[in-house]
Amino acid sequence: MVHSVQARNTDRSRVLTQAVHEVARRFEFGSTDLKNIIGISQPTASRLLNGKYSLNEGGKEWELSALFVRMYRSLSSMVGGDDELARVWLNTPNRSFGGQLPAEAIKRIEGLIHACEYLDAYRARI
Repeated sequence: MVHSVQARNTDRSRVLTQAVHEVARRFEFGSTDLKNIIGISQPTASRLLNGKYSLNEGGKEWELSALFVRMYRSLSSMVGGDDELARVWLNTPNRSFGGQLPAEAIKRIEGLIHACEYLDAYRARI
């Protein structure tokens, strides 16, 4: 029983880690961006992007990573899966973010949460 719980946690960690890696690739975010968004060190972010680190379930990095993937899914849905349009949105000043670039706003916890809520609310209108 304990072994199956550990295997399930390992699977969940692998899936979320791969999702974060894929989102970072699609957004063209490097390790510095990733460290600021999900709250891990620069070396750890680099290892994650190189496939040598898996996220730890249950901590702040896990929760922020889940929000990061949620934000991507909402944004991707809005732009029809066009990663270039998603990058344009991220890198265009937005009044809903106080004129700031969403890509900069999401480097703070409240900015990442705001981006998720903003995108979810916008999607709900469509």
